[in-house]
Amino acid sequence: MAHRPKRVFRQRRADSSDSDGGEESSSEPGARREQGPLEEKPPVEAAIRPLRDRRPRGLVWASSRRSPAAAPSTNCDSGDTGDTGSDSENALAESETVDLSTDEEDGTRQCSESKGYQSSPPNTSGSSEEKEFSPAGTETNSDGDPESEPDDHEERIPFTRKPQTLQQRMAEEIATRDEDISEDSQEDENQDVWEQQQMRKAVKIIEGRNIVDLSPRRDSQSVKKFDTSVSFPPVTLEMIKRQLNTRLTLLQDTHRSHLREYEKYIQDIKNSKSTIENLENSSSQASNYKFYKSMKIYVENVIDCLNEKIINIQEIESSMHALVLKQAMTLTKRRQDDLKQESTCLQQLSRQAETSTNGSLALDEKTQQILEEMDSRRNCSWKPVVGCHLQILGSPWERPRARRRQARMLSGNCNHEEGTSSDDELPAAEEADFQKSQDDILQNHAKIFEDVHEDFCNIQKILLKFQQWREKFPDSYYEAFISLCIPKLLNPLIRTQLIDWNPLKLESVGWNQMPWFTSIEAFVRSSTQDSEKEASSDTQILTAVINKTLIPRLAEFVEFIWDPLSTSQTTNLITHCRMILEEHSACESKGLLNSIASRIKKAIEDDVFIPLYPKSAIENRASPHSKFQERQFWSGLKLFRNILLWNGLLPDEILQEFGLGKLLNRYLTIALLSALPGPDVVKKCSEVAACLPDKWFEDPAMRTSISQLESFIQALLQLIHKLSKDEFRDEVKEIILILVKIKALNQAKSFIEECQLDHLSSLIKGI
Repeated sequence: MAHRPKRVFRQRRADSSDSDGGEESSSEPGARREQGPLEEKPPVEAAIRPLRDRRPRGLVWASSRRSPAAAPSTNCDSGDTGDTGSDSENALAESETVDLSTDEEDGTRQCSESKGYQSSPPNTSGSSEEKEFSPAGTETNSDGDPESEPDDHEERIPFTRKPQTLQQRMAEEIATRDEDISEDSQEDENQDVWEQQQMRKAVKIIEGRNIVDLSPRRDSQSVKKFDTSVSFPPVTLEMIKRQLNTRLTLLQDTHRSHLREYEKYIQDIKNSKSTIENLENSSSQASNYKFYKSMKIYVENVIDCLNEKIINIQEIESSMHALVLKQAMTLTKRRQDDLKQESTCLQQLSRQAETSTNGSLALDEKTQQILEEMDSRRNCSWKPVVGCHLQILGSPWERPRARRRQARMLSGNCNHEEGTSSDDELPAAEEADFQKSQDDILQNHAKIFEDVHEDFCNIQKILLKFQQWREKFPDSYYEAFISLCIPKLLNPLIRTQLIDWNPLKLESVGWNQMPWFTSIEAFVRSSTQDSEKEASSDTQILTAVINKTLIPRLAEFVEFIWDPLSTSQTTNLITHCRMILEEHSACESKGLLNSIASRIKKAIEDDVFIPLYPKSAIENRASPHSKFQERQFWSGLKLFRNILLWNGLLPDEILQEFGLGKLLNRYLTIALLSALPGPDVVKKCSEVAACLPDKWFEDPAMRTSISQLESFIQALLQLIHKLSKDEFRDEVKEIILILVKIKALNQAKSFIEECQLDHLSSLIKGI
């Protein structure tokens, strides 16, 4: 980095000086050169020449950077001493600067000039025997002895001036003036060079470009000359005028565009001010704005409230669902365990009866232990009776069944069959625990919105806000698609009302009578008179609510809690589902129906069991085998009836597949074929036929029944042949009527003709 050279200001030397010697030569001894003609200069010129040729290199205080060993001799030769050394010392002391970078050439030249100066007449005031002070402070002789002379760094600066002659003073004055002029010129030159360097750095001129030298020095400057060989097109007055006109046209166009923009901005400002004034003066616009703003704030508050409460709603909803599910699983597991245990005990009794030689039966220790456990659990007693068969005075089901039987006798219903009632009674302790847990959940349910104002948790009041919007601003109401937002907004509130709702219980209120349904129905009915908008939006609110909230709730009960063997649960569930499928046919009920079909299939696979025993084991209707078989048949028939209650809701294909193909043909028909002929089996056949839907046989052109009933028809024909041989005339007639009902007319006619039962031919006439 270039530094700006410092200016050296020197004090002009006094005229009185007693030293007329020159400056000591910096060249080594023995390095003298011959002096040419140019070196023959006057003493004054020779004395001031070294100072004139020096260039300012920086300030150094009376010491050289050269080492003592390499320092040149103070004289050009060993014999030059005296006045020359004194004059040199005086010149150094008065100039107060030395050149640190003086090269050998300068030293040689200075030495020559000094020597030329020595050829002048000697100084009369000087003396060779005169002592001088060296830089080190020691005295030196002027005899020029190199060994007695001190080094440059040991020389001392003289602090006193020696008297000078007139000639010396004149020469010094001339030299000082010339030196000042030369130094000023050199400083100006250095200043210009430094400024030029700084300017080049400031503009960051790229290397390689031709740089115009700003220095006034002609010897180091290269002036860029104008190339006269380059020719330019002629410039005429018309060309100048044309360019000026073009420029003027562009400026005028720009000015006009600016004026248009300015006028547009002015007009926009006026329109904005006018709009503000109109809005401020219009009360209707202000009221509209207030309404929309209040509606926005209200909806945001409702959403914030529901977002905060939805967690509590889900927790309480899950708790209630888990409680009801636990009760349902307990009842189902108890029924299946009791069925398995009773079947196991009866199989053991059958094997023991077969191995007994005299037909009597003695209970072993293991069987006795199982029976005692069942007795202690069900509070009943098993007592073996000596004889061919084991008689059960009481079974694990006798006590609850006895209570139901007593209730039926008091009501006059004596045609009830064992196995057609549901064993859904819980012990008193379990029932008390269930009720307590349910009450706790309902208490938490009542506290969900206890800290919320009714305007934000009451469905009727929420819908009233939207009704006001629809009446005041119907266009914006329908454009906002509010009918799509309301079902989602009301979902948490509707779920809250459905927490304690159980569609499987008879005492449960219908969902179409609940507050949420009546409020939504009233909101839909009070819609605007625009039939097109009404038909496309608000009338779909109730359907959307049922699809998003009610149907998923029913599907959970069907999949996890509903017991298809329970007639009461099935009847109540069908009532609720029928209202959805018939009154709101637009609802998406496919998922619900699939859940119902899956649950029916699972019940047939898990809960139906009709054992087959030897004829000797069931001849006595009081035997445990006969009672167990009868109970299981009527239980299966009960499930068959419950399945066919879904007629009109489930497709006929599903009912015929599950009810006829999986249940009737695999279980009930086989049990009928193994039963003893008589009135009891005819009653069972009549009950089976009574469960079949009438619409399956409404076609008057039908002469044969549906394909899934073929096994049942064959069982009826085998039974009627057995009954006809035993002269059960009434029972035979009953079987013929069953065949006629299920449209097995060809089979009935063939049987009448085969057995020559002409008195029964009237049953099929006219059909």
